[in-house]
Amino acid sequence: MYTVCVQAHYDSAHFLRNYKGKCERLHGHRYVVEAALQTEGLDQAGMAFDFVELKRELRALANDLDHQNLNDLPQFERLETSAENQARWFYDQLCARLPEPQARGLLYVRVWETPTQWAQYAPTGIPLPPAPRTPPGA
Repeated sequence: MYTVCVQAHYDSAHFLRNYKGKCERLHGHRYVVEAALQTEGLDQAGMAFDFVELKRELRALANDLDHQNLNDLPQFERLETSAENQARWFYDQLCARLPEPQARGLLYVRVWETPTQWAQYAPTGIPLPPAPRTPPGA
């Protein structure tokens, strides 16, 4: 089995509406979003997926959130802006934007709030690879 993974980043502010503690106040993060795709075979170029295509779609989505207050965006109007919900949003959006073979191979999306904490979304029933302690380059 082959797995490829790409990352993008975005700087955004948010607050948690249904949380009691310091995160209920407006604050910001330099988020890193990571998407992994998996397949059993390689194409004629010897690649599982084209990094360029995957990065283009992930960066486009990250750019939509960059330098925004996430709570002001329509996609989070009724949804808490937690890293968990952001990971699910990225997963769903990538599934809708990627061509069928890539969308079917989307393994997980992980959103890092800091170099030492992240949340991940993956559909149930898919085995997940072990997570690294910190994102590359942190």
